[in-house]
Amino acid sequence: MSRYWLNTQKDEAFALKSAAINELYQRAPELADQGERVVSNDEMTGVQARQHKVAEKSVKAGKPKLIEYEYIRHGTRAFIVSFNVAQGGILLATSGPTRNEADYLAHITRLVDQNPDVKRWHIVADNLNTHCSESLVRFVAAESDLNIELGVKGVCGILQSMESRVEFLNDPSHRIVFYYTPKHASWLNQIEIWFSILARKLLRNGSFVSLDDLCNKVFRFIDYYNSTMAKPFKWTYSGKALSA
Repeated sequence: MSRYWLNTQKDEAFALKSAAINELYQRAPELADQGERVVSNDEMTGVQARQHKVAEKSVKAGKPKLIEYEYIRHGTRAFIVSFNVAQGGILLATSGPTRNEADYLAHITRLVDQNPDVKRWHIVADNLNTHCSESLVRFVAAESDLNIELGVKGVCGILQSMESRVEFLNDPSHRIVFYYTPKHASWLNQIEIWFSILARKLLRNGSFVSLDDLCNKVFRFIDYYNSTMAKPFKWTYSGKALSA
């Protein structure tokens, strides 16, 4: 018998980061009333367009539905998704063959452009380097009307390092504020709950004849979810350290 175990250094800022995110979740409805938006954001990568070789056999009385074990692979897609914490629906989902810096910036840019009335964005994200990139810093600076010298990536100023960019993007005075989950604590990001719903309801046993079919069915599921299932998640985590 065995179980997974992670031997890693503790994030010394865990308490501070988790408290900020927990408080943000609690204040999401209040902030929405003030014209601000709390968003949980992340990528689901390597989503496979798998087609069952034989069509499934529907459920019969007393018997389970039969699903063909073998399948045909049609490639993979990455989805970048933004979840509305206060209302519980999906604000935006984009897809493509990659999820690089340009893809993430395009998603955030589209999210902001499609909602011009939002006064301030509060975005929860993990520590992936594309979530604190040079291009994202420049976009946030422009959206926040900051006419300042940003420095040079790897050399000096705000752009110098990942740490300096994170500090800038976490500044609460900006129009777009990023809140980064502690290391190995992506479970603090509510979008992970929604990804598990997508996997259970659609992806796990779904059959997709092409990449376009996969994307179309994911986007149709999002429309269905928003119209019939969307509601805020009941967030019960209080910020206390979890036991091993």
